[in-house]
Amino acid sequence: MPNIISFFKEVREELNKVAWPTREQTVRYTILVVLVAVVVGLFLGGLDYILTALTSFILGKYGR
Repeated sequence: MPNIISFFKEVREELNKVAWPTREQTVRYTILVVLVAVVVGLFLGGLDYILTALTSFILGKYGR
């Protein structure tokens, strides 16, 4: 049992050392992550659409 108790004491000490972000920082970073994900998704979706259209065009023109 002493090992478990000392483990949780050490965990609590380490958690007190953590520099937790403020609520404002958390909201900002969350918005930033969502925006970056949307931009990357739109870019990749657009690239996929263009490459699919190009492939269809090439196969339609020069395919069987």
